Amino acid sequence: MFDLPADPLGAAWLAQNFGVLPLGRLPVLSQTGGRRATQIDDGFYLETYPEAMRPAAQSAAHLQFHLRHEVPHLEFLSRLFSQSGPDFIQAWVAAEPTGQYARRAAFLYEWLTGQVLEVPERLSGNYVNAIDDSKLVAASTDKVVKVQRWRINNNLPGTPYFCPIVVKTDAVMQAANLDIPNLYAELTTEFGEDLLQRAAVWLTLRESKASFAIEGETEQVTRIQRFADVMARRTGQGELPLSDTVLAELQQDILGERTTITCFGVRQSPVFVGEIVRFQELVHYVAPPAEDVKNMLEGLQVFLDRTQGQSALMRSAVAAFGFVYIHPLADGNGRVHRFLVNDILRRDGVIPDPVILPISTVISDDAGERRAYDNVLDKVSKPLMQAVRELVQFAPVQTAYADGVVSNFDFQGVAQARPLWRYPDFGAHVVFLAHIIGRTLTEQMRDESRHLRSHTQARAALKEIVEMPDQQADRLLRSIEQNRGMLSNVLAKEMPVLCRAGIWEAIVAAVAKVFQTQRFDVNTLKPVIQEESTGCGIAAVANILGKTYGQMKAIANAMGIDAADTSLWSDTQYVRRMLASEGVATSTDEVPFTTWDGLPNVALLSIKHHREGDKDFWHWVVFKRVDGQPVVLDSASYLPSNIRTDFEAMQPKWFIAVHNSSELIA
Repeated sequence: MFDLPADPLGAAWLAQNFGVLPLGRLPVLSQTGGRRATQIDDGFYLETYPEAMRPAAQSAAHLQFHLRHEVPHLEFLSRLFSQSGPDFIQAWVAAEPTGQYARRAAFLYEWLTGQVLEVPERLSGNYVNAIDDSKLVAASTDKVVKVQRWRINNNLPGTPYFCPIVVKTDAVMQAANLDIPNLYAELTTEFGEDLLQRAAVWLTLRESKASFAIEGETEQVTRIQRFADVMARRTGQGELPLSDTVLAELQQDILGERTTITCFGVRQSPVFVGEIVRFQELVHYVAPPAEDVKNMLEGLQVFLDRTQGQSALMRSAVAAFGFVYIHPLADGNGRVHRFLVNDILRRDGVIPDPVILPISTVISDDAGERRAYDNVLDKVSKPLMQAVRELVQFAPVQTAYADGVVSNFDFQGVAQARPLWRYPDFGAHVVFLAHIIGRTLTEQMRDESRHLRSHTQARAALKEIVEMPDQQADRLLRSIEQNRGMLSNVLAKEMPVLCRAGIWEAIVAAVAKVFQTQRFDVNTLKPVIQEESTGCGIAAVANILGKTYGQMKAIANAMGIDAADTSLWSDTQYVRRMLASEGVATSTDEVPFTTWDGLPNVALLSIKHHREGDKDFWHWVVFKRVDGQPVVLDSASYLPSNIRTDFEAMQPKWFIAVHNSSELIA
């Protein structure tokens, strides 16, 4: 929950007067004060208006303020209309039958409640959009439906049963505009289409294995291979897996024949996400009841239809997270949730067949990203459970359901939870997925492709010494790695030629030369460049976290940190706060610099240290040790190269150690 301002306007006034609050946080709260001001906290806005902007103390006036000056919030409006009833909307549209806000309010009331208002005889006016598409993701222009009844353009992207909102904050728009085709094209330029195509099979298997790891199941060889096969065959193919029939086929493919599920497809039983601790059920999230699921899936299908042509990344985030919150299956929801990311990207043409982005690998291999994944899932589940936890029960008797599930789960809070289930805010989910996909394309796939290229070159190098089939060469390479260059007895017996004088030594040297050459190329690093003269701190943190300057600046702004603030040159708390907000720990003190060898693997360095008056000033850079090679990432825009190895010229004063460096971008 969140606090309302002391002298509220708009949605906050309505919430206070009707005693209703959404479970999800309102993107904008408004209040009266001495002068116009804006405060931003983690992407949420508190707007202060002068007294002259105060609406009349009437529900219609404050609802008009909400529709005009704030971001319309469907969950809140659903709860408001349920509490208020139709009277004030009916009176408003009768008094102002040509007013655009009265007509929008009347349309939204009917759309959200299913109740019918009386249309005034004199109703007229130009058609206006139901929601402001400069503030919220709305239906694409060619998908807008004219509603003659209220002279409204219905540009809502979903249906009353499921219509997630995506607020167009700077961070969300930056994320939605991630240029996935260009990032993939850079990989193609570096490694070639043929190598990436050959890597696709391995990356698909990695994605499958990591998807199970996220669910805490790592030793499931048959299931991993089966899911990899499903991804290879089904990604981007046929109908979207959102109807009962197609979902049933996909679920059966994923689960196989040996399952307790007796009826595949949309579940017919209640479901929750949780765990057993000391023989007690701990519920983390309650999914919508079975009777709501089909309509909600249709709403998700409508969202994807009505947003065609818009950001593929945004659409894949909504599809994937929408699916997991609906939780329409009795088993397999997590795997389909992550499958949908690649499925939508493939359908939207931003990733070619047969490539599968191993996004689950980035999440499962990095403790920080796993925490971030859990945190973004909590954006909906946490406020929901805070509100309804007391309404979760377990009956003394088990019930057998038609889909083969036997459960005693009994949830009494459906009415209270339903508006949040139907109208979740997915802005944070879009930002998270953009970050993960960015890392997947710039790090994970590059590392895997680099390894495959090295492997291919090593195989060719050893064949220059001894001819052998690829399968034997691969076994030999694996043996070299596992036995640290020693010839195993098994290989010696199987391939006697390896025992001839100088043969094995030549093979090991040739292989070592390939991998040493390919080990690390500093030119593949892409340092972040600062966009303001005082932005070196923001750029340095972005270089550590693997974010763009725009993404990090948006995060900083939401924390009240302004890139134009000259304090960024003379205070260490700003960078510490930004790193801490992403779960990255730093040393508590600034440590005097002695030698480059004495630095940790990742550190913030102060260079160009000088004093003006009674204040110290410096320029932030990042030291990284990658594959044993030290480099400095300097964000200054005037440098010929932002990857520096001119260590003697930099003369750092002190450094801040970044402790959990194993979780950072290499």
